[in-house]
Amino acid sequence: MIVVTGAAGFIASALIARLNELGFKAIVAVDDFKNVNSAKERNLEDKAIRERVDLEDFHAWLDANQAEVEFIFHNGACSATTVFDKSVFDKLNYNYTKKLWEQCVDYQLPLVYASSAATYGDGALGYDDDHSFPPKLKPLNLYGESKNNFDIWALEQEKAPFFWAGLKYFNVYGPNEYHKERMASVVHHAYNQIKEKGAMKLFQSHHPDFEDGGQMRDFVYVKDVVEVQIFLMNSRKHSGIYNVGTGKARTFKDLVLATFAAMDKPVDISYIPTPEDIRDKYQYFTEAKMEKLKAAGYKKAFHTLEEGVTDYVKNYLLKEKAIY
Repeated sequence: MIVVTGAAGFIASALIARLNELGFKAIVAVDDFKNVNSAKERNLEDKAIRERVDLEDFHAWLDANQAEVEFIFHNGACSATTVFDKSVFDKLNYNYTKKLWEQCVDYQLPLVYASSAATYGDGALGYDDDHSFPPKLKPLNLYGESKNNFDIWALEQEKAPFFWAGLKYFNVYGPNEYHKERMASVVHHAYNQIKEKGAMKLFQSHHPDFEDGGQMRDFVYVKDVVEVQIFLMNSRKHSGIYNVGTGKARTFKDLVLATFAAMDKPVDISYIPTPEDIRDKYQYFTEAKMEKLKAAGYKKAFHTLEEGVTDYVKNYLLKEKAIY
């Protein structure tokens, strides 16, 4: 059995779809099923899943069923950067993952867990996934702080699973994110705005080094994120923390232009002030250093921004097929 936590969420449900395509059908889906909203339930439709386990019951379930588990993908987390209750992140992102790590040590189970590019804060120290960096980083929000705290803790442990990897996801977009509302990717928001109004509003820049729409991110297609996870499951070598991005920063304007093009619509972009609740914690540039993952043997090419946006828009959004 392969365990996938956060199963009804964006990245995890896309991973389950890909595992199913590859012939893996004994999937144990872990999530907050007692409270999961109906929108997220769509992400698990038509997926081959052997068992659903509520996140509150999962540690006990793993104790009872560990002999049948082959691999664990831990994508479950509270990822809302607008939540300001530290106890939520301590419980779900830090202590929960610590307990799972300890179980994987006891049962010698391989573990891939989700970290985040939010750990890098304002990027002043760069975006290097070298293991000397986490103690130096200063995330800009509690979500990034919780992920970085766990990375630091993991690197300090004398006992570790025989294989483990923490994945620092950069700006992921693609099918299965429709339920994320405000936290969905700019591609998703752009598609809906262009469809409804024929135009797109982007945040103004409040930084002298970046023009409006010139803020830059390492946008990575969810299908590429999933392929990295599959690679690590198959290789089970070179444990550690890895960036997962394309290694090429692009502007939000580039992204929106690609969305207009994929929808075959005339370009109409305007700019609005960045919301004050996130303005002082806003990243203006992110770009993953990807040499470490490549050195570990990953050879697949990542979608360019235009390729990823075109596939997402033409093969999912325009067809009203939000599910991968």
